Amino acid sequence: MSAPEVDTDSITVEHHGAVTVLTLNRPDRLNALSHGLLRRFHEILDDLLYDYEHRVVVLAGAGRAFCAGMDLHAVAAGEEWVPDVGRVQTMYGLQEAVGRLVTKLRKIPQPVISVVHGVAVGGGLSIACASDVRIGEPGARFNPAFVKLGASGGDMGSSWLLPRIIGFEKAAEVLLTGRDVDAEEALDLGLISRLVAPGDGMETALELAAEMCELAPFTTRMTKSLLNLSRDGVSLEQMIEVENRTQIMMTSTDDFREATTAFSERRTPTFRDH
Repeated sequence: MSAPEVDTDSITVEHHGAVTVLTLNRPDRLNALSHGLLRRFHEILDDLLYDYEHRVVVLAGAGRAFCAGMDLHAVAAGEEWVPDVGRVQTMYGLQEAVGRLVTKLRKIPQPVISVVHGVAVGGGLSIACASDVRIGEPGARFNPAFVKLGASGGDMGSSWLLPRIIGFEKAAEVLLTGRDVDAEEALDLGLISRLVAPGDGMETALELAAEMCELAPFTTRMTKSLLNLSRDGVSLEQMIEVENRTQIMMTSTDDFREATTAFSERRTPTFRDH
């Protein structure tokens, strides 16, 4: 495990072998997204896009919450996201920036496991939904907070992501009322895949990440790519065609030959990402 790197804009980065742990670290603001935190988050995701050394990302929040969305106090303070272009354009630039967090979480090759405790509201809900796997602890609470602030119920991809995770009708109910979804309901709806004991979320996430790291690296990256296409809503025939081409490519790799040989020899394969 590497020593934590703490950025001045409050994201802690730790490396546990091939696993990168990102911790949103503004606990006094429930890890709400400040301008500085948002910029740093983008930088980290940009670096991960072509980082084949670190194979899984675990995302968590420090203190009492996962993420309380955008820091409205920071926005109200008048800091300009794009200077000297007027309020409409700077706010639009900020809106685009928060939205791109979601698309970048989907585009990076590493599976993203979110550990949710406390609130995941507003943009925090969307960030959790953009993850590949969500693990919840008791007390986790999901809410599209923006709808109760006079804004749209859809923000940072929530109107696209949430229906694909919990179904259209349940997503419509949540987005049109702004009501809370607690940890137990989140498990029932499939919003989280596991509900663990208090404080066990990170340990569970690291165990799951370790399982993923046992696979050939290219296998994990391409499986995430296929899942992204499936979530986009392509037809069954289109999906099978992409799977067919992917399988032919995958079975031509050295790691595939190593895996099949190791299976025959009843040993653990040694992958080289070739």
